[in-house]
Amino acid sequence: MRRTDDLREPLENLRRLLLLLLLLGMTGVTAELWLLEHTEDWQQWIPFVALAAGTVLALVVLVRPARANVRAFQAVMSLCIAIGVLGLYLHYHGNAEFELEMVPALRGWELFWKAMTGATPALAPLTMAQFGLLGLACTYRHPRLRTKARPGTHSEEDG
Repeated sequence: MRRTDDLREPLENLRRLLLLLLLLGMTGVTAELWLLEHTEDWQQWIPFVALAAGTVLALVVLVRPARANVRAFQAVMSLCIAIGVLGLYLHYHGNAEFELEMVPALRGWELFWKAMTGATPALAPLTMAQFGLLGLACTYRHPRLRTKARPGTHSEEDG
């Protein structure tokens, strides 16, 4: 029978690896958005802000995984999920509007298909949701999120 202490080091290594993969992905997507000039209006800056906050907090959690830092990271990762869904809606809606300008009679499956395969990649924003889920996976059962020990027992200091 394995003790929890025996699992601590492999879990920490896995957590670090996931954070590094997340950082690599966020850096790549930031560069891609910049190269695509995804900067025309304020809505297009939303992923840049989320990616910057996520990158900074991932680095902070990697270096100093204090409870408050992990919680802030979880909040930003949750926002990334919401931003991914919002981006899906905005991309789809923009494509659908364009298609309806071209052919006002489009409806149903044909409109849906044209909007999903339009000039703006409708599913690309879900990469943000994927980052959010990966970030949350990094914090699953994080040792800094354990509840405080009962009075009279020793608890690990938040550092």
